[in-house]
Amino acid sequence: MEPRSTLTCPQCGHQETETMPTDACQFFYDCKGCGALLRPNTGDCCVYCSFGSLPCPPIQEARASGETAACCAS
Repeated sequence: MEPRSTLTCPQCGHQETETMPTDACQFFYDCKGCGALLRPNTGDCCVYCSFGSLPCPPIQEARASGETAACCAS
């Protein structure tokens, strides 16, 4: 599992590499480029699944084990 993901702001394109939480979903993220408040797209549990270079740790783990990806919500 890779703990860091690069978020790309859909408003301004700014990229920032962050360490993802492993014990909770990160539903909000303030873009460090333009200040936009990022929220997950419909159907995604967190900003990393929507705007990250890698999905959140629970999704990574589920994919690696071949299980259905239920993310943090389950």
